[in-house]
Amino acid sequence: MQIAIIGAGVIGLALGWRLAQGGAAVTIFERDQPGQGASFAAAGMLAAACEAEPGEAALGTLSRASLALWPDFAAELEAASGQSVGLRREGTLLVALNRDDAEKLRHDMAFQQSQGITLEWLTPAETRLREPRLGPNLAGAISSPQDIQVDNRRLTQALVTAFTRAGGVLHSQTPITGIATAHGRATGVISAGNTHPADLVVLAAGAWSALLDLPIPRPPIRPVKGQMLAVQMDPADPLLRHVVWAPRAYLVPRADGRLIIGATVEERGFDDRITAGGLFSLLDGAWRALPGIEDLPILESWVGFRPGSRDDAPLLGPSELPGLSLATGHHRNGILLTPITAEAMATSILTDTPDPRIAPFHPARFTQAQPHPHLERKIA
Repeated sequence: MQIAIIGAGVIGLALGWRLAQGGAAVTIFERDQPGQGASFAAAGMLAAACEAEPGEAALGTLSRASLALWPDFAAELEAASGQSVGLRREGTLLVALNRDDAEKLRHDMAFQQSQGITLEWLTPAETRLREPRLGPNLAGAISSPQDIQVDNRRLTQALVTAFTRAGGVLHSQTPITGIATAHGRATGVISAGNTHPADLVVLAAGAWSALLDLPIPRPPIRPVKGQMLAVQMDPADPLLRHVVWAPRAYLVPRADGRLIIGATVEERGFDDRITAGGLFSLLDGAWRALPGIEDLPILESWVGFRPGSRDDAPLLGPSELPGLSLATGHHRNGILLTPITAEAMATSILTDTPDPRIAPFHPARFTQAQPHPHLERKIA
């Protein structure tokens, strides 16, 4: 079976790796360099527990199932690539800086615990035992031990290696301009006027998925801009060891001392400008939780584009065009959902049997008169 995947982010690469392991001949086409889109910009938080929200039951179930796959997925990928992906298991702290923050966290915690999620409320003193350099105004915190992290940039590099070692072919700087069709089905991809034949095409181009010229309505994917930055801690004596969610920023420590601070959420299309207001809001939010950052040098700032759908859930499965499948629209959960997306999509493709885990995320939910019952929610 010959498969063409459009997009070499973590979703396209992981799916390509699984398909190649299953015996398919897989070629991935990337418009830029592998993993330079949302996969590069992400923070690598695997936050299936603390991000669980009412109205997202199906997405929460998928996220927790994917989180459970992560330790074995990381170990297998490291063995296949010979590269570390930086998986860390210290857990996540959601901190409250005043009474209102604490009440909101407790309210959210009640819902999350009703879903069977393990969480613990910490007093300010208990919180400081875990992270003594947090700010003076702590009102408590939630400990989420299941929410861990991975180094997303290392992850991308490891996936490239594992995919090519499994026999996959990767074409960088090869933008796809269209889908070749014959007799009412996709038969390949078109780049620079040349057609590359395929038995199946998978669109996994993230925020750029809606820009491709298709013979069917384009998937309802839009870019959701996020600005982020990194500061440098002392690796031998870091200010933080846990991932910390503060009311106005999150902070993600890396083993090399980098501290990732993110992220804005902006509906500005593909505007890649870094703004003073964006960085100020992140630094102010981070400083209120961790005052010691004011003495740290800024290493880098960047912009990423999350692939958002109309219900903030992914599109996984066959499109209206036979021979074309979608694996896109993961919004802020692309890294988290990588293992289950790759496994479920590969199983569905190789066995020609839909995987029930991704059934609620079929692209057809956006072409039907009524939204899918498992995904109906209020859009802010």
